[in-house]
Amino acid sequence: MTDRAAPDDASGATAPRRLSTRETAERLGVKPETVYAYVSRGQLSSTRAPGGRGSTFDAAEVDALARRTGRREPPPAPGDLVFRTGITLIENDRYYFRGVDATELAREYAYEEVAEWLWSGELRPGVRFTAPDEALAAARGAVDALPAHSSPTDRLRVAVIAAASADPFRFDLSRESVLAGARSLVPTLVGALPPAAGGAMEGARERPEEREAGLARQLWSKLTARPADAPFVTALDGALALLIDHDLAASTLAARVAASAHAHPYAVVSAGLGVLEGPLHGAASGLVHRMLAEVLERGSAVPVVADHLRAGRRVPGLGHRLYKSEDPRAQALFALLARVPQAAGALAAARDVVATTARHTPLPANVDLALAVLSVSSGMAAEAGETVFAVSRTAGWIAHALEEYGERPLRMRPSGQYCGPRPPQPLPAADDLSRRSAP
Repeated sequence: MTDRAAPDDASGATAPRRLSTRETAERLGVKPETVYAYVSRGQLSSTRAPGGRGSTFDAAEVDALARRTGRREPPPAPGDLVFRTGITLIENDRYYFRGVDATELAREYAYEEVAEWLWSGELRPGVRFTAPDEALAAARGAVDALPAHSSPTDRLRVAVIAAASADPFRFDLSRESVLAGARSLVPTLVGALPPAAGGAMEGARERPEEREAGLARQLWSKLTARPADAPFVTALDGALALLIDHDLAASTLAARVAASAHAHPYAVVSAGLGVLEGPLHGAASGLVHRMLAEVLERGSAVPVVADHLRAGRRVPGLGHRLYKSEDPRAQALFALLARVPQAAGALAAARDVVATTARHTPLPANVDLALAVLSVSSGMAAEAGETVFAVSRTAGWIAHALEEYGERPLRMRPSGQYCGPRPPQPLPAADDLSRRSAP
């Protein structure tokens, strides 16, 4: 929004900037009628606009009122879809959770601790999430009934629904109830997944002591048959913490729309999972996994990148619309993987992809490439990155739901721009209807 300065007077001084009623309302975040209510109460002064059409307002006086009423930033440009949030800030190629560098949080704290910080702004060192027996049994039963070829996201969606059916308090949207449900839902999702094929636990469930371990350790055996290795589990824990939220990504927007309708938290997570499965969102890491595996098989990124370019496909795992340089999540996860000897080959292959592509177009790595290094080097399936993404982001969706429950319900109601035939149209004849319904 541009402030309009009045023309200079004869002395050369510039008159105070004046705002229209509409601009004043936007800056204050209120309706135009409320602006005139401020005037009638003496909180704001107005001047009749030249020609007698409407009023104008002193911009400095409006800004002072905005500060007093709690409006601390200018409104979004008309047409932008922007929500006020205190969860994640992305700025200057970094991102922050409640003002704290997210990569530092992920380096110092476990996923559960970062989730608690995201939800409340309070740190709970050593916190562990535990799945209730009834919810876990319901989720496992539902997941076990799925066809063997079901994807991990299919299983997670079914597990959420089953867990919801086992929670009679799911419609209680108080903060305490939502957080209690969230602390049980995340481990229930992990516990409902079957152990990785070929692993020591295949065909069985984890031992009781495993359920008391951190979430990353519980998830490890669901993603790979290899024994848990401390540096690898630390890297997985870091990936979970790094991916927990990323402002209003597509799945998070879907979660907030559901929360705006006061859907319970399980339904909010279901909405997020539905969007996450798209190939342009959570499923993107699987494409990178396959590409990286091919680079390792062929011994060089050159032929693999060339094949992508020849086919007119973008090279996956590179570039991000919110970052000019390397995705900070990728930087942090690469640093964790550099401490894992078994990841050295996949890490070198990823750097080869970046360097080879830079000959054509310089594009830095994004987090999907780092996730692929983790999944390829640890013997995980191509879909493992999507599972990590979904489990991690569940806590982020809950954080946004908590914010949205405090807003005016159903505030996200855009209007469609109708482009069909203008009414009145004649009523369709019966033979027209029969032709339309014919196979």
